[in-house]
Amino acid sequence: MIIGAVDAQIRPPNYEESAVPKFTLEDVLTGPDGKKIEQASQWPTQRQFLLGLFAEQEYGTFPNEPVHIETKLVEEGQYKRPSGIPTKIRRRQFLVTLSRNGQSVPIQFVVWSPLNSTGAHPCFLGLNFRGNQSTMDDPSIFITTSWCDARHPGVVNNRATEASRASHSDRWPIESVVERGYAVATAHYCDIDPDFDDGFENGVHALFPEHRCTEATPDRWGSIGAWAWGLSRLADVLVKTDGIDPDGLIVLGHSRLGKTALWAGANDERFKIVISNNSGCGGAALSKRCYGESVAAINRSFPHWFNRNFRKFNDAEDQLTFDQHQLIASIAPRPVYIASAIKDRWADPLGELLSGHYASPAFALLGKQGLDLNELPKTDTSFGDSIGYHLREGEHDLTPLDWTLFMDFAKRHGLEQQ
Repeated sequence: MIIGAVDAQIRPPNYEESAVPKFTLEDVLTGPDGKKIEQASQWPTQRQFLLGLFAEQEYGTFPNEPVHIETKLVEEGQYKRPSGIPTKIRRRQFLVTLSRNGQSVPIQFVVWSPLNSTGAHPCFLGLNFRGNQSTMDDPSIFITTSWCDARHPGVVNNRATEASRASHSDRWPIESVVERGYAVATAHYCDIDPDFDDGFENGVHALFPEHRCTEATPDRWGSIGAWAWGLSRLADVLVKTDGIDPDGLIVLGHSRLGKTALWAGANDERFKIVISNNSGCGGAALSKRCYGESVAAINRSFPHWFNRNFRKFNDAEDQLTFDQHQLIASIAPRPVYIASAIKDRWADPLGELLSGHYASPAFALLGKQGLDLNELPKTDTSFGDSIGYHLREGEHDLTPLDWTLFMDFAKRHGLEQQ
């Protein structure tokens, strides 16, 4: 087999702990010179080293050039339930336009926050899979005009229709979150970059044609990198938005968008808490465990998510010189939360937990307590300190229970309405 070929025959997934290979993880405190850092003052340099590893070998480098950001409030109102009962939720819809060299990318951005409140609210920011209209049963929310996955309900010819409204509202319990004093902000991830292998011709990649990931430039950003970069551009908007605490941004994501949230949070220190839900391979799970989804499987199914360098490790995880615990470590000392589901074996719940466990020395160096667990705990209970973890009953999903535990974690770390 040719290492790195996306369409090569790959090994079947492993679901047996006895078949997990023996492996060695790199020490999160060991630098490129092989020496272990011992002082907190050395951490910024070590953190940049870790981020550089992941940029070069997995997610791709971001472009350095700025974009012009134009933000326009296009709709504002009070959310009313389908029954007509008004709530205490303020809804604002913005059109965020990113422009560079005559090209532009429009992003529909919705922010919910407590109505008639004079305080500054911590805000959960996450991308959604099906368009803003799918997150809540509210006819006032604009239907996305960007590319949509044809498998999703209410999608015709890769475009969302009225039938797509509220199709993912179970994953976005907006009322419950706002009732606890938080704001919630979201945008359709395909507004930033459509989720198919288009040669990086569309979305925000089109703003930087000179920074395209190719055979000749295999270290540049893929779609996860683009989505993460887009989250930071939305953070640019939120820190200037009335009623949002600029020091209270919480980035979260589920599945591929959990991988995205980790990469965004690792790079952008304005995100005070970083939350990964069922992010699996290329997210929180250790690749070297070779359990569930493999590097080869994810690169074959989604060749546009990562950079080309990551393909070198297709069915060759033993050649990795890094692993995902170092990504978790790079977020230190900011709190990070990892969530798994017991039936989501494809995402390797134990591998997700172990990333948090083996990232803990970086947090300890900075005076924070990480995650002592190294075995799967009882379900539906939160564990850990600056690195939080829970294992939920059920499948690969984002549920109200997950959100409750995320909010509890945020409150424990001081992110409440001021």
